[in-house]
Amino acid sequence: MTEKPTLEESGDILPILSVGEISNALKRTLEGAFPLIRVRGEITGFKRAPSGHFYFRLKDDDAVLDGVCWRGTAERLSLNPQDGMEVVATGRITAYAGRSTYQIVVDRMELAGEGALLKLLEERRRKLAEEGLFDLDKKRELPYLPKVIGVVSSPTGAVIRDILHRLDDRFPSHVLLWPVLVQGAAAADQIAAAIKGFNKLKPGGVVPKPDVLIVARGGGSLEDLMAFNEESVVRAAAASRIPLISAVGHETDTTLIDYAADVRAPTPTAAAEMAVPVRDDLLAQVANNGARLHAAIRRNLGDGRLQVRGLARGLPNLRRVIEDSSQRLDDWAERLGHGLHGGLGSRRARLAAAALPSPARRIDHAGALLVAEIRSLSKAGRRLVADHRTRLAHMGALLDSFSYERVLDRGFALVRDSGGVPVLSAAKIKAGMGLGIRFHDGEVAVTASGKLPAKSKKKKTTAPKGGGAQGSLL
Repeated sequence: MTEKPTLEESGDILPILSVGEISNALKRTLEGAFPLIRVRGEITGFKRAPSGHFYFRLKDDDAVLDGVCWRGTAERLSLNPQDGMEVVATGRITAYAGRSTYQIVVDRMELAGEGALLKLLEERRRKLAEEGLFDLDKKRELPYLPKVIGVVSSPTGAVIRDILHRLDDRFPSHVLLWPVLVQGAAAADQIAAAIKGFNKLKPGGVVPKPDVLIVARGGGSLEDLMAFNEESVVRAAAASRIPLISAVGHETDTTLIDYAADVRAPTPTAAAEMAVPVRDDLLAQVANNGARLHAAIRRNLGDGRLQVRGLARGLPNLRRVIEDSSQRLDDWAERLGHGLHGGLGSRRARLAAAALPSPARRIDHAGALLVAEIRSLSKAGRRLVADHRTRLAHMGALLDSFSYERVLDRGFALVRDSGGVPVLSAAKIKAGMGLGIRFHDGEVAVTASGKLPAKSKKKKTTAPKGGGAQGSLL
């Protein structure tokens, strides 16, 4: 029996491989062992490359597996992968030599059970509802008779044909179709872009702006309708300024765009019925209304004619009324003429009989009175001026008598300091102080030398009380 050589013994006989050779060998081994597998795990680290490829990781409680989804496959996926989403990925295991890692190349991806998908949709619905995207007060009324209808749907399939057929049956209208994908990873972006594109159209432009929008798709599984549950589509529907009808799936299917739309239709055909009324019904209603209006007018005219005839019987004969009034007018005109001539004649006679006095005498008398009044007024004015002049002279003499100059005339003098301020007390005069003394005939400048010496008082001699030897007779 041959023994297995040790590492030291076999070290020289092992072939030497390059890094690339060992990486290729590992890659062939992995791809041969796992040509097609299904892996369940939670998506984490998801990112969308500018090239359109998806890079992510699938993890569970025990391990992490890198994953990649090429752009061509990503566009065909029935869901939009996100972090935290539990999915079942179908693909093949391969190795990436640039990082010495192994990964799964995804060919198909679906949610790991309908319960997980429903939980995801409920969380998204609650989030968007808290933002107010589903508020009822934001819903718009559909126009009664739209001229242009915009449809966002697939250009192929039975949906657009059902809508056009129902519109032709009810009320032929101008329809604008914005072709979009209604399934797959790129469907949500196209649907949102279509809704925004219709809203950006200008009224009266080359492409007319629709009066109402219909977002429609046929029935399918929950995964098939996932494009209409994406946030981008729901936000575009909620922000649409054009009233929007959602018609996605069958009557039992409910997507998030149904909550954001102004009106939800159970089917695309029902959406067409909501968009326009029945033309034949409108024509019948217009004809019926016209007939009723015509009958009402005839009835009102007949009633008015009967009422006028009844009122006419109570009116007097207009011709007789006019004739009587004309005759009365002629009589009054004749009487007015006679009365005018008679009145003028009588007043002329009274004026001639009344002798008016001549105004010359009254003018002369008034002139004499005016001259007398002028003479009296002149005398009174002169007397008043003389009285005031006398009073003024008397008051001037009295004022002059109270002047300090009259006091100076009686021998008094006015003492003022160098500033011209009168000095009223001897205590305010100091030695060497310049003073001015004003007399009645002029003013003299002096210099104070001090206070005058006090005068000596003479003692009175008193006789002896005894009166001498002879005594006193008193």
